[in-house]
Amino acid sequence: MEITVAKMAGFCFGVKRAIDITFNLAKEGNKGVYTYGPLIHNPQVVDKLKGEGINTVDNLSQPDINTIIIRTHGVSPEVYVETGKMGYNVIDATCPFVKKAQNFTERLRDEGYQIVIIGDRNHPEVQGLIGFAGDDVVVTDSAEHLPSLQKKVGIIVQTTQSVETFKRVVAEVISAAREVKIYNTICDSTSQRVTETEDLARNVDLIIIVGGKNSANTNQLAKLSEAHCAKVYHIETSGDIKNNWFEGVEKIGITGGASTPQWLIDEVVKKIREISSRR
Repeated sequence: MEITVAKMAGFCFGVKRAIDITFNLAKEGNKGVYTYGPLIHNPQVVDKLKGEGINTVDNLSQPDINTIIIRTHGVSPEVYVETGKMGYNVIDATCPFVKKAQNFTERLRDEGYQIVIIGDRNHPEVQGLIGFAGDDVVVTDSAEHLPSLQKKVGIIVQTTQSVETFKRVVAEVISAAREVKIYNTICDSTSQRVTETEDLARNVDLIIIVGGKNSANTNQLAKLSEAHCAKVYHIETSGDIKNNWFEGVEKIGITGGASTPQWLIDEVVKKIREISSRR
């Protein structure tokens, strides 16, 4: 079997930065270090951090906290205020692209724009952006059923959102508002990863997407692949692979989400080669 691993598979810049910051802190051996929410959307990495003494916390009132690491997805301004009042040492591992989206959101709010955030309301990145947006914020992941908008509308998009969804919502908002200011805050690596995955899916018999089931960008890659390849499998580890997937398969593509570590991808490649050697 021929195996092709996508060049863009694995950690993006923002995730690698956060991982480096956090594991370096772990090496220092300090006590009471927590990430506020999962640092990234990959359960295996979160478990590895736990093994290094850095756990996840959702309640800032936990008594043994000394240092809080802000997750890659960012948080709302209220979290910074709360951690400041409590006197915690705060290490900000927010992805720089997410931070840029937060700054643009705050700017639009201060300029008097009603803000439309294109993204998943339940995603932590979007929940953080909402905190910067003001009371009249609209959150949508579809051009359908938009509420009545004000005359001045500013648009921000979740960094891992699809370009097609972004275009559809922008077209709808432009037709409804008199003045529209748009910041395209989709991460460049997200767009490149999507393009590469679609190309790979078109040219293989089976494609495996490696990454957390709770990862938005990994789920997006799996959904996009289904339009171009008959056999698409979204897995978290090599242990999820089934031997019978590869019957009649000659060309295999492998990619991973932005929060997928290289070692998980390497283990998947190793497992497939072991299966291939027994054919």
